[in-house]
Amino acid sequence: MNARERFLNTMHFKPVDRLPFTDIALWQQTIDRWHTEGWPRDVHGGAWLWYDDDRFGQDHISQLPVFTGMVPAFDPEVLEEDERTITMRNPDGRVTRALKEGTVRGQRMSMDTYLRFPVESREDFEAIKQRYNPDSPVRYPSFWDDYAHMLQGRTFPVQLPMLTTDCQGFYSCLRGWMGTERACTIFYDDAAWAEEMVEFIADTIIGVCRRALETVEVDYFLWHEDYAFKTGPLVSPRIVRKFLLPQYRRVNDFVRAHGVDIIFLDSDGDPRVLIPMLLESGINGILPLECAAGQDPLALRQEYGHDLLL
Repeated sequence: MNARERFLNTMHFKPVDRLPFTDIALWQQTIDRWHTEGWPRDVHGGAWLWYDDDRFGQDHISQLPVFTGMVPAFDPEVLEEDERTITMRNPDGRVTRALKEGTVRGQRMSMDTYLRFPVESREDFEAIKQRYNPDSPVRYPSFWDDYAHMLQGRTFPVQLPMLTTDCQGFYSCLRGWMGTERACTIFYDDAAWAEEMVEFIADTIIGVCRRALETVEVDYFLWHEDYAFKTGPLVSPRIVRKFLLPQYRRVNDFVRAHGVDIIFLDSDGDPRVLIPMLLESGINGILPLECAAGQDPLALRQEYGHDLLL
C-alpha cells in the first residue's frame, strides 16, 4: 500500500496496512544540533520539509506549490538595532522587535514583540488588497502544466494550498494584517469592515486555487487558522457563526464541487466548541489535536464518530 492509498483509506475509515506517519517541521536549532552530531549538511536544507523525509520512515505528503499570500511581499527593512535586539519591518509588513540570541536562519528561540501591523485603517486595507491579485503569475510555478501532468498516477497525497499563515484562513489572515487584539475586536468595532475583509479573503482563496482544482486531483484542502488558546477559541462561536461560517461554506462548497471531500482546519489550542459549526460549514477534519489544551482524540471520536477526521 503506497502513501496515498494509506492516507485516503485512513481518512475514509477503510482498512490500511498501518497508520500514516508524517511530521510537519523541525526547529532550525534542532537541525543545527543534528549537524554537530553527524547529520550530513547536504541532506536537508529546510525546517518545514520533514513531512516527506523517508529517512525517518515517514510517508510522503506533497503541498502543491500554490501560494495564496502577499505578492509582492513588503521589502524587509531594519529600523533599529542594538546589541541584544533588532527591530525591523518584515516581508509580511509587520514591525517586530526580536532577540538576536538563539536566532538560526531567521527562526527565533522566543516570540518577537509585535509593534505595528500593515492594516490600521480602511486605506491600508485598500492598499494591501493590491498584493492579493489571484492571477499573479508567481502564485504558480512556471512549470505547473508539466508538474500537474507528473502528478497523475502518483503514490502520495497532495494538499492544497501550500502551508502559509497568510490568506489561508480568515482569522489568521486578519491577525497578520491587524494583530491579535484588533483581529478579535474588529467584529464588534466595525462589523461591516470585518465582513468585507473576510469576503475578500474568501474571494482570494477561491481565485488562487481554481487552476489547481481544475488541473490536479487534489486529495485534501487545508485551512490555517490557529484561533484557539489553551482553554478555548480567541473568537466566540457567535462571531464564527455570523462572520466566518458563511464564507467557510462558500469556499468549501467550491472545493467540494471539484471532488475534494477531505477538508482540514489547522488550529492550535482548544477549538472544540467550534467543531459543530466547522462540520456545518463543510470542514470535516481538525489538527493538530494539542494534548496540553485538552484535545483528546478518543473523546472526539466517541462524540463525532466518522463525521470528524483527526
